Amino acid sequence: MDKRLEKIKSWLGVVLNQPLLSIAPASQDASFRRYFRARTRDASYVIMDAPPEKESLSDFVAIDRALIELRVHAPTIHQINLDDGFLLLEDLGDRTYLNELSSNSKSLYSDAIKTLVKIQGGIFTENDLTELTPRAYDAALVNQELNLFDDWYLKRHLDIELDSKMQLIWQDTKECLVQAFAQQPQVWVHRDYHSRNLMIHDDNSPAVIDFQDMVLGPIAYDLASLLKDCYIEWPRDQQHLWLAEYLEHLHRQLPSLVISIDDLIRWVDFTGLQRHLKVLGIFCRLNYRDGKAHYLDDLPLVKKYVVEVIDLYPEFKNFKTMLNAIYKQVAI
Repeated sequence: MDKRLEKIKSWLGVVLNQPLLSIAPASQDASFRRYFRARTRDASYVIMDAPPEKESLSDFVAIDRALIELRVHAPTIHQINLDDGFLLLEDLGDRTYLNELSSNSKSLYSDAIKTLVKIQGGIFTENDLTELTPRAYDAALVNQELNLFDDWYLKRHLDIELDSKMQLIWQDTKECLVQAFAQQPQVWVHRDYHSRNLMIHDDNSPAVIDFQDMVLGPIAYDLASLLKDCYIEWPRDQQHLWLAEYLEHLHRQLPSLVISIDDLIRWVDFTGLQRHLKVLGIFCRLNYRDGKAHYLDDLPLVKKYVVEVIDLYPEFKNFKTMLNAIYKQVAI
């Protein structure tokens, strides 16, 4: 018996104005959270179930409200139960960007870019999220994430232990990526701004979800998440066209930020490399620890992004040699 689901049903019986007609799983998540879709006679809702011992809902609630103030379409929160870890949310439907990008990518990405500039601009307005999400995307967090690549991708997935020479190369690579994060303008970073977390909606599209881990970090990070998406691939030339479009909107909305297209491309490549090394580790952890094997299907594209960047930049020459030696050893 699913005791938390039964508790959700009891809670809905109290907070809903009409009898509950149905409740069913709404989507999968890479975290401990679960989502259910609940229907009454006149309305449909999504329930977020986040066990309090696993994660707090306080940041989600606070950031949701701040994003709405920025005129970003975050889901309306109808009811809050922090003690049990339940939220009753606006039902944003099932139309993710991923499902419809193949036929309508130009307008969808234009909307996503405009919305991203709104989010990033929040740090320069009175709507400052500092009190809500104080964590910075600093060296400690960057290294913590990169260690997932070593722990779960190399050691667990490939059964590779780095020798002393490789450890030095890996440390140099991490330090290079830490510097790339620090040298960029710092803005509010969603951390998973991609095609599965952007919803097509009739009202103020896209609607943005899964933002509870927002931090203060490099301006290029969410662009890397969006344009070097782990679930859909775009040609590098097209990525650069969208980056140019982004700069037009950014310079119009935030004229104090003067960024060249060359700097932006480099920043997106470097922060994207950190993200994809981390994601290789996360996808393997989801498989081996959490039993979510389907994430392994996305490893080839993520690996391709890594290889592309280390081929382009001399800063990663030694890391490229190391990684090639590892892949030769494991016959990948």
